[in-house]
Amino acid sequence: MNSKNTKSVLHQMWTAKAAVLMIFMLFLSVSTFAQTKKQISGTVYDNTGTVLPGASIIEVGTKNGTTTDFDGKFSLQVAVGGAIEVSFIGSTTQKIQITGNTSNLEVRLQNDGYTLAEVQVVSVGYGKVKKSDLTGAISTVGADDLVKGTIGSTEQVLQGKVAGLNIIRPSGDPAAGSTIRLRGGTSLTASNSPLIVVDGIAGVDINVVQPSDIKSIDVLKDASATAIYGSRGANGVIMITTKSGTKGVSVVYNGQTGVGYVNDNLDLLSANQWRGYVRQNQIADAVDYGANTNWQKAIEQTAISQSHTLSINSGKADSGFRTSLSYLNNEGVIKKSGLERLSGNVSAYQFLGDNKEVKFDMGLFANIDKWHPIDYRIFERAYNLNPTIPVYDANGNFSLVTGNIYDNPVEILTNRTFDNERHRLLGYFKTDVKFLNDFTATANISLEHNAVKGGTYKPSYAVMEGQTEGGFAQRTYAEYTNAQGELYVNYSKVIDKHNISALAGYSYLENIYEGFGAQRGGFVTDAFSYNNLGAGYNYRLSDVYSYKGKSNLVSFYARANYGYDGKYLLTATVRRDGSSRFGENNKWGTFPSASAAWRISNEEFMESSKGWLDNLKLRVGYGVTGNQDGIGEYKSLSILGVGNDSYYDPVTKTWSLAYSPKQNPNPDLKWESTEQVNIGFDFGLFNRITGSFEWYSKTTKDLLYTYEVPQPPYLVGTMLANVGEMSNKGVELTLNADIIRGDKFNWNANLTLGHNVQKIEKLSNPTYKTDVIYSGSLHGLAGMSGQYSQIIAEGYPVGTFWGFKNAGLDANGKIQYYNAAGQVVDESALVDADKTDLGNIQPDLTLGIGMNFTYGNFDLGFSGYGMFGQKALNATNMMLNDPNRLPAFNVPDSFLSSGITSAPKYSDYWIEDASFFRLQTLTFGYTLPLKYKKSKFRMYVMGENLFVITGYKGVDPEIGLNAQDGVDQTGLAAPGIDKYNNYPRPTTISVGLNFTLNN
Repeated sequence: MNSKNTKSVLHQMWTAKAAVLMIFMLFLSVSTFAQTKKQISGTVYDNTGTVLPGASIIEVGTKNGTTTDFDGKFSLQVAVGGAIEVSFIGSTTQKIQITGNTSNLEVRLQNDGYTLAEVQVVSVGYGKVKKSDLTGAISTVGADDLVKGTIGSTEQVLQGKVAGLNIIRPSGDPAAGSTIRLRGGTSLTASNSPLIVVDGIAGVDINVVQPSDIKSIDVLKDASATAIYGSRGANGVIMITTKSGTKGVSVVYNGQTGVGYVNDNLDLLSANQWRGYVRQNQIADAVDYGANTNWQKAIEQTAISQSHTLSINSGKADSGFRTSLSYLNNEGVIKKSGLERLSGNVSAYQFLGDNKEVKFDMGLFANIDKWHPIDYRIFERAYNLNPTIPVYDANGNFSLVTGNIYDNPVEILTNRTFDNERHRLLGYFKTDVKFLNDFTATANISLEHNAVKGGTYKPSYAVMEGQTEGGFAQRTYAEYTNAQGELYVNYSKVIDKHNISALAGYSYLENIYEGFGAQRGGFVTDAFSYNNLGAGYNYRLSDVYSYKGKSNLVSFYARANYGYDGKYLLTATVRRDGSSRFGENNKWGTFPSASAAWRISNEEFMESSKGWLDNLKLRVGYGVTGNQDGIGEYKSLSILGVGNDSYYDPVTKTWSLAYSPKQNPNPDLKWESTEQVNIGFDFGLFNRITGSFEWYSKTTKDLLYTYEVPQPPYLVGTMLANVGEMSNKGVELTLNADIIRGDKFNWNANLTLGHNVQKIEKLSNPTYKTDVIYSGSLHGLAGMSGQYSQIIAEGYPVGTFWGFKNAGLDANGKIQYYNAAGQVVDESALVDADKTDLGNIQPDLTLGIGMNFTYGNFDLGFSGYGMFGQKALNATNMMLNDPNRLPAFNVPDSFLSSGITSAPKYSDYWIEDASFFRLQTLTFGYTLPLKYKKSKFRMYVMGENLFVITGYKGVDPEIGLNAQDGVDQTGLAAPGIDKYNNYPRPTTISVGLNFTLNN
């Protein structure tokens, strides 16, 4: 081949290669352009402007996707020129094209008519999920559904709102707290109250948050939901989410003022009835003091209440701020009682980064309570005093009858000073950092501080303690601090039909508490009140005390969630807790759970039901939780204390008190452990009715109780040990219905029902034994010292009354009884073997009901709750029906016709059915819409506690459902005893207004 041909061939080859290379490069550039990726971010809202956590964002034609976080925000890397689909259950799917200019999106999804209950977002502990994705038993109460009214204790907003949750107020005192029980109690000596979580901070005082600051409350019921809180989750978890800054600027004012009065007192003899009895029975030595005194009315007053809340909200796309200030002044219907509270709240958040990868969140809650405790002995005096005795004598001084064992209750209220003040503070700072698209790391630190101080003074002219002491003063102070740190990482990924999320974290909690008290008597002058204890000359060794304690809890936890095609859902959690409170051999415990759900309504074979069945989901869960709250520190250690013996120190040549063991060590001491199985159904019908049904069975093992042990080998005769076992089984039903949904008229209703059966399964083991535990002390009642009304025994629930069964009255008015053989006998023939089960305080059924009607701008609503089937011992009635009381003391007017001639003796003659239904609130309002940016003005009138339907003869059936703190002098649960502790619950009529200004 010549050189010319060679050059021609080479030129052709080069030209061909160049062409191929150019074509390849052109193809590559086109492909590269087509596959150019862009990081986009945005926020997803519903049609009302509320953010939608858990919304799904999928790149069309790929498996690339993500979900929105708690604030409705997302970030995703997608191809320019492609598209994303944004979807959320209950909303229409929206498709958005991605261009080179697409960056920060605001997506608004329209509701597609699906039942709204299933698209709610609920708190589950260290996160939130859509209700449709839940596998555990969780009930949600929104801000609009919370109980309104003159509320001094925040837990009262949940009364009757959650199936299986009982909120019991043992007193009408505005400063009194409530007893909370979820699915029955789980302990004899530890706490039975649910764990309170506020904005992710666990174990806080529920009253640090005011009702007006609450956005929603989620109640975690079963162990599959609460196991993420490990050794503190056995009694359930109440998760409170507070309001935070939202988009726009708004100012909201809520004000209310009301008048409260006692609607029902005990029916005792009036002065004229007393005189009629004396004349009829010709009682010559009866003393008529000439007055007409209603002693119950004498200690009562018309109570004025008022509350005011002002909140300011400001927010934009990347930041938000909210602050509120509240004032409450709630007088009690008993003179000198009441509650005054000043509260403040500040919350704020800030996003940083081009795609909002970082979020800072902070919250601060503070309040100051002032109240004046009363001496509950005033009720016993008011019931017993002769109605002819005047409140004041002829000289204007308090009347005192020489030799009368009951002193003047008005004098007790007037001449004693009781001042208490509590300061609460909760602050937290949280940081969320998104990384690697699918991960979010969260760090949360918090501090809670609670301090209470009290001052008491009984002047030298006050009867009883004041006179005997020559004036008596006391000061007390107590505080506790909880410091917590949390660090956890969330992973969330959507791959085609697979929805995967996981969480792992670490938690540290330190609790420190301390306090002191001092008292003295013998004051030359009463001018100092309780402000100068050193002025008193009467000093005793026991007049000064102090204490301090500390505990730590270290935890590791994890959770995994998996969902397939919106039909099949799985959740598994595990937590490992290490606590300083328990014995050396049981410092650590593991608490696992697993649950699954099947959304049957999403199956193809359910297509034919779409017209009427909106949702049907089956849930099954199992888990183990613990209970360490309520158990004091150092209980596993040997403790020394000052004994009764003295020793002589030859060096100082003085006698000193000797220290001796006060507590046996128990290295095996640990938390009580509760296993729970839950099966539930969620359903939605006709796009109007939603509800759930739950069946549960939970067993608490390793119950703590102080057992008697032999000496020797033990140094002390008692030992706190884990031995017993208790079960709770029950069912719950929740229904919500939009009965009428129209342009002008709307009617919705809600109903909750709960049934729980409790039983003690075991109390003893080979080492620690007891056949029965006596509780429900009748100490303080005349002639009943050392007697008990209840037992805790295998086969019976807590609160079981145990005693003699009555057979009615004989011809002479004597109460007759049945012995063990069923024979009718007199009191003198009774023996302990004749005692039997007399019923118990556990209700067979709990009920909550509410309805709301709107017509145009008018609204009408009511809420009520009830408990049915429980028994209560009316010990007040038992003591007042003593035939030996007249004429010196007062009696119920029913006594005159009762024919009773027996002295008071505990039996079921005095045990009553304490079933009741209470109309909690009735509200009528009118909303005046304002033209300026959807601002509004609402006025309303409200009645609270308007009536109670009950056959109970005492002041209030609910007051008798719990002892003052749920325990008696033995430290054991002793509910259901009405024993002179009858602070009446007021009926209140209020007017109020709500004003919202939006900018």
